Amino acid sequence: MTSFYDLKTELPGGKEYDFAQLKGKVVLIVNTASKCGFTPQYKGLQALWDKYKEKDFVLLGFPCNQFGGQEPGDDEKIAEFCTLNHGVSFPLVKKSDVNGDNTNEVFKWLKSQKAGLLGMTRIKWNFEKFLVDKEGKVVGRWASTTTPEAIDAEIAKLL
Repeated sequence: MTSFYDLKTELPGGKEYDFAQLKGKVVLIVNTASKCGFTPQYKGLQALWDKYKEKDFVLLGFPCNQFGGQEPGDDEKIAEFCTLNHGVSFPLVKKSDVNGDNTNEVFKWLKSQKAGLLGMTRIKWNFEKFLVDKEGKVVGRWASTTTPEAIDAEIAKLL
């Protein structure tokens, strides 16, 4: 993969999501889980989506079950939980891995572009966030403890 826009991922139901459609947009990518202490961040993520979705902003949730088994459901159950409990309407892709041998290509690329704390590339926990600018460059990476509200100003600057 040479650029962000070369990436593709799978949506629930097997449809492909081509990142070429994200050219010229600010994109926030988050690995999510339904049964995590950080799960209430769905509300903050949804608030960002509601605030900026009409302004060339895309938010993609990547459900992942690699941290404490906190995303045990299938794609349908995950979507149902997120909609009913947190009002989520931003896109959730097919459940996938963010570390290890079966890492989703998107997370392989993101981690290669922006290391985390102390230069570590692996995802440490659910709700890590990557911010990509309108040119497809990763301009921010935040740990699970950083709330969506805390990165609102960064998103606004890029829009």
